[in-house]
Amino acid sequence: MYGFSIELPGDFEPILARTTEALRQEGFGILTVIDVQATLRDKLGIDFGPYRILGACNPSLAHQALSADPEIGLLLPCNVVIREARPGHVTVSFMDPEAVLGLTENPAIRALGGNVRQRLLRVRETLKSPRGEA
Repeated sequence: MYGFSIELPGDFEPILARTTEALRQEGFGILTVIDVQATLRDKLGIDFGPYRILGACNPSLAHQALSADPEIGLLLPCNVVIREARPGHVTVSFMDPEAVLGLTENPAIRALGGNVRQRLLRVRETLKSPRGEA
């Protein structure tokens, strides 16, 4: 499997904000935000539900990975998808960094994958709490 998810009751924008804050608490910044809904509307005229791809990055861990293997940038950043599953329900999905970084044979990179995975799992646990606490 290449990721893990959680489905939450609620509206898209507040869950997007909660996810961004939970990521920040684990040391991740957001490098990119891809608004798939707007892109499909603007480029193809397709009405698609709310869907964002966040490119999350922990600078310290990214530096370690890039120092161990400069080509690892091909597998960065960690993508987090927030999408409306159905009205009143939002799915937050996380790329599994162990699966992705496991593509390399570098043991230092593989160890970092485990560290990042644990952080993202804590973000998912934080989102389970109505108050945003793990």
